[in-house]
Amino acid sequence: MSLRKLLAAATALTVAGGTGAFAQTITIATVNNGDMIRMQGYTDQFTEATGIGVEWVTLEENVLRQRVTTDITTKGGQFDIMTIGMYETPIWGANGWLVPLDDLSDEYDVGDILPAMAGGLSHDGTLYAAPFYGESSMIMYRTDLMEQAGLEMPEAPTWEFIAEAARAMTDRENDINGICLRGKAGWGEGGAFITAMSNSFGARWFDEDWNAQFDQPAWAETLNFYVNLMNDAGPPGYSTNGFNENLSLFQQGKCGMWIDATVAASFVTNPDESTVADKVGFALAPDNGLGKRSNWLWAWALAIPAGTQQEAEAKQFIEWATSKDYIALVAENEGWANVPPGARTSLYETPEYQEVPFAQMTLDSILSADPNNPTVDPVPYVGIQFAAIPEFAGIATEVSQEFSAAYAGQQSVEEALEKAQALTNDAMEAAGYR
Repeated sequence: MSLRKLLAAATALTVAGGTGAFAQTITIATVNNGDMIRMQGYTDQFTEATGIGVEWVTLEENVLRQRVTTDITTKGGQFDIMTIGMYETPIWGANGWLVPLDDLSDEYDVGDILPAMAGGLSHDGTLYAAPFYGESSMIMYRTDLMEQAGLEMPEAPTWEFIAEAARAMTDRENDINGICLRGKAGWGEGGAFITAMSNSFGARWFDEDWNAQFDQPAWAETLNFYVNLMNDAGPPGYSTNGFNENLSLFQQGKCGMWIDATVAASFVTNPDESTVADKVGFALAPDNGLGKRSNWLWAWALAIPAGTQQEAEAKQFIEWATSKDYIALVAENEGWANVPPGARTSLYETPEYQEVPFAQMTLDSILSADPNNPTVDPVPYVGIQFAAIPEFAGIATEVSQEFSAAYAGQQSVEEALEKAQALTNDAMEAAGYR
């Protein structure tokens, strides 16, 4: 079944209110990304094997984050499984809000989870969420347009090269944008991209005393570079484009390059979904020669909120959905290129998967991301595209809104940075950091 059909089916299931006729039913909140939608197409097999019904609540990324955060902090009890990531998991685990996943079966093989993923989804050595897929970010580009521009993509390019190539590949008459990048407000949408990008420019969110750093030259350089590049070579309305919007543009042949989650590779190279499937190359996310690339580290993972009445059933589902057997199921039905990537060591040891054109670049990108040393200058936080403190989500959502307003031409870069500096310092002072 194609991704579009799966998305339609998942939406219909959510609207219908779930499966209904089972003695036990679990409710899962998830993001409307392609791999999560694909998983819903196989849910019947889990239900047939276990007798456990599954009700899906499928949400856009920003909405998902808001809904699950509200539910977990208010003990709302709406969900038996939540799709969360590396930001929320250690914080919520430390607060006692999640069920520890320290008793999964031997057959499940927790030790097979990539160390970068297990580490980011643990607190004090205890796993609190199981990765459905893991990702970094990388460059996906049109090999035909790069050739037409008379350029050759390095395996590890600089931002200077990317800007040159983007402008050279832009063809407004034929609706081809040289580059598509996230600009959408939201700490995990455009906020994640610009933070990862800023690391390669020498910027950071905070100095070692938790003082905001948006008044420093590196942030101005980052935002001005981004705005000038996107105005010259980006799509109209880029300030409202996130992952899914840019994925659609790339699949339609309207982007020369796209720098985003490595997990997108299977969707831009799938001939059933992408008009340019046979013309896609991959490269590491760009740098500026300062020792830090602009790639992030993330996992969309499944976690169980403490207090659920369906803990045993929820663990059964998590073991099924994040297992080696599930990977084999997708490979058998849809090919190795379409399995959920980045979560298990054994996947990258599988000969068939090693032949997938983006497999090694994905692994290289994940392994090159260091959340413990994310920036050129020292910082007091862990995290690449986020700072792993409870206050970050709220602060970064506001900052990203100011940045998106600058992208849309509603204020200058300088005004956006001034506001970001003030609101961040105010929030950190109120929280007792300063």
